[in-house]
Amino acid sequence: MADVAIPAPAREVTGPALGLVHLLRLRREPVAHSTWLRENYGDVYRMHVFGTEMYVVSGPDAFEQVFVNRDKVFASGPAWSHFIGPFFPRGLMLLDFEEHLHHRRIMQQAFGADALRRYHAIERPHIARRLAGWGNVSQPRLQRMLKDLTLDLALEVFVGVDLTDAERARINKAFIAAVRAGTSIVRRPLPGGIGPWSQGLAARRTLEEFFFAALPDKRRHGGDDLFAQLCHARDDEGNEFTDADVVNHMIFLLMAAHDTTTTTMTSMAYQLARSQEWQQRCREECLALPDPSYDDALGLTALDLVMKESLRLCAPVPSIPRMATRETTIDGYRIPAGAIVTNSPYQNHYLAEVWRDPTRFDPERFAPDRAEDKVHRTAFVPFGAGVHKCIGMYFAGVQVRAVFHELLTHYRWSVPDGYEMPIDLVALPVARDGLPVRLERLDA
Repeated sequence: MADVAIPAPAREVTGPALGLVHLLRLRREPVAHSTWLRENYGDVYRMHVFGTEMYVVSGPDAFEQVFVNRDKVFASGPAWSHFIGPFFPRGLMLLDFEEHLHHRRIMQQAFGADALRRYHAIERPHIARRLAGWGNVSQPRLQRMLKDLTLDLALEVFVGVDLTDAERARINKAFIAAVRAGTSIVRRPLPGGIGPWSQGLAARRTLEEFFFAALPDKRRHGGDDLFAQLCHARDDEGNEFTDADVVNHMIFLLMAAHDTTTTTMTSMAYQLARSQEWQQRCREECLALPDPSYDDALGLTALDLVMKESLRLCAPVPSIPRMATRETTIDGYRIPAGAIVTNSPYQNHYLAEVWRDPTRFDPERFAPDRAEDKVHRTAFVPFGAGVHKCIGMYFAGVQVRAVFHELLTHYRWSVPDGYEMPIDLVALPVARDGLPVRLERLDA
């Protein structure tokens, strides 16, 4: 009788459960300290932070196993809920399996090609108006200017409302508080409403009040904006979202739409400020298309290379958690049921075994003749992978192209030699100094 191969027993993850000191170092030195941890503790190690023990896994093989999730072992909802559940309950990323598929099918109507063309038409004149005033800013800090712009665009395209400056500032402040609360060290409300957790809960109430107040009008009158689309979207069987579903999805999508897009554009602006050669190459490409349609914008190839390389160097979501629904293994290591597993696109995008000279800004690595991102199915994962891959990735890509087309055709910007943008990774990547630049109008 032929011998039957017996699988090797799963290995236990050995070594200490690393704690707060390492978390703080990862926030300040994400690439250097991730590399150090991997060299000293291996591809799978444990961290005890945020009141729970997490298993940190590295590399594209592990990423594929967890996030493509062929055996449906890993759940997104309970993992994200541990961090942001009180502030973004029942957002699309916090749903799983059949329920997630049901909601995504209804929502997909709001992100189809026809809808994206409508959004592009709505936002282009808005972008032109906003950027026309940037030449008058005395001390331009591009990250902060881009964040204001993306929130404004999200409110215009997604919500379909014009707000006063005070109202816009209130909504922006609420989103910032809700996002940062998820990485609070003290994870409970404190007396007097102090602390990030309490501030996040108050921010959630502000956002709910805003959307519930606007919802009846959207139900009655509709519109081309995402809010109206979600109010009227139905699947093939006629199912639609409840009012609570619409509000939950709007709060989550509006956060994702403006925060992650701000990170992408900030990274692009920083890299183009340091590489005037690539800035001019992208500018010439944009000048050759003075009035690009939605489809034209998709053909801006130099800008596309820069966007991908900027996403690689600064992944908008630095770490993505999942929870094991039953005991399993990753790369031969035992992962107990109920454990939170996390893998970092930020770290994976700097792995020397995948990327040539990984710390160097080199957009050509994404060109067809090199295609470093194709070495592995999950080598390049700025939008995640599997069924939870970002539903708004194409919307974000078109919006980024529209903003940079306007920026490149009207402005030149630079930073001093030797400047390095300081990154705050308390939650999503943010430039701690707001990215100060020298900004000049081309027609001045």
